[in-house]
Amino acid sequence: MSEDGSRIAKVLARAGVASRREAEVMIISGRVSVNGKRIDSPALNVTARDRISVDGKPLAAAEPARLWMYHKPLGLVSTTRDEQGRPTVFDALPEDMPRVMSVGRLDLNSEGLLLLTNDGDLKRRLELPSTGWLRKYRVRVNGTPSDDMLAPLRDGIVIEGERFQPMIVSIDRQQGANAWLTIGIREGKNREIRRAMAHVGLSVNRLIRVSYGPFQLGQLAKGAVSEVKSRVLREQLGEVVPPGSPEAPARQNRGTGPKAKRPARPDSKPARPPRPGGPARPATGNATKPARPPKRPTR
Repeated sequence: MSEDGSRIAKVLARAGVASRREAEVMIISGRVSVNGKRIDSPALNVTARDRISVDGKPLAAAEPARLWMYHKPLGLVSTTRDEQGRPTVFDALPEDMPRVMSVGRLDLNSEGLLLLTNDGDLKRRLELPSTGWLRKYRVRVNGTPSDDMLAPLRDGIVIEGERFQPMIVSIDRQQGANAWLTIGIREGKNREIRRAMAHVGLSVNRLIRVSYGPFQLGQLAKGAVSEVKSRVLREQLGEVVPPGSPEAPARQNRGTGPKAKRPARPDSKPARPPRPGGPARPATGNATKPARPPKRPTR
């Protein structure tokens, strides 16, 4: 937190309690207290000196941001709780996983790569369209698509007054009554691909997310989880922990300033000190070596 403090919802999100939007709902419903007083508005800044509790329990210190890749199988919803009682992604995760949130969603009938994080701010950052990360899908549709049929998707379409950004669409192969497509999007609106396909007269019967920005599904088995190494996370996202946060490590400014110039190398080595009882040795390098004395004649 800065000296002026940070918004309470942001602090809750950094601590992994919930996403920022979910934290605001928790605050409005009266589940959050600051310094022993229950609050009902997220319009509050808090500092490291404030005591925060959620549902009567002290807020744990924020952990370093972490990210996992999960191969979501069919038949699971991506919400924390489902009103219809359907199994969720979070019910299927390994027991040793910390509390995590999904980055975006995959619906019940979609499968493939789902990113999970323990950090609400990281979740929000990865979901923003301004991040510009391309999300790629393998999509099987019923029908015989053509480039002319898919052209409107590449230009951007409007469905029921909602504008969809241009998609990257290519036809991979026709397989009987179905065809496989590769589709890339950057927004991730609700059921975006299914709605877009229906708009041009195609029905989706299988949808697999194969990548989310630089993170690839690869050979990750269905139902398996793989944590992204912190080094890779830093390379792709820069400094995940905001500078100045209590948990932020001290940054070493390696390579950011001008490099110190090495002193110029002399053309010749300095002369060695004289040997006891003898003349000084000449400097090496450009200096010429003295001629050797003639050998004594052999008898």
